[in-house]
Amino acid sequence: MVHVDCAAWHLCSVWAKPIRKAVFVQEQGIDESEEWDEADATAVHAIAWLNDQAVGTGRLLVDGKIGRMAVHKNYRGKGVGAAILNTLIELARQQGHDKVTLSAQAAAIGFYEHWGFVPVGPAHEEVGIAHQWMCLELN
Repeated sequence: MVHVDCAAWHLCSVWAKPIRKAVFVQEQGIDESEEWDEADATAVHAIAWLNDQAVGTGRLLVDGKIGRMAVHKNYRGKGVGAAILNTLIELARQQGHDKVTLSAQAAAIGFYEHWGFVPVGPAHEEVGIAHQWMCLELN
């Protein structure tokens, strides 16, 4: 069963960094200089664990934006992404946000729609990959 912990970057980067590097830099070819930003220091990070192994991560920024959702290739389709997303949505509720937003890669739009996210505005490109802004109202 998937278990998700949340922590500050300085406490969990040892697990989050290798996951993000494997998924975004190595698998998707995103330049490493584009992956790391100053928002990591102020975000709350989720780490998904399966069989005592860190297999996925995501973050919630102070403005209610979810980002850097990544699951190791061998663990996709096993509920890891869903567990991370649900944890981050609940955390946003606890923090008093009335909505969460994210910039979904085009290939992941259906995943987020399943959770109730709706597209907002036109598609755009980030780091050479098509993305769509999406929003979920937290009533």
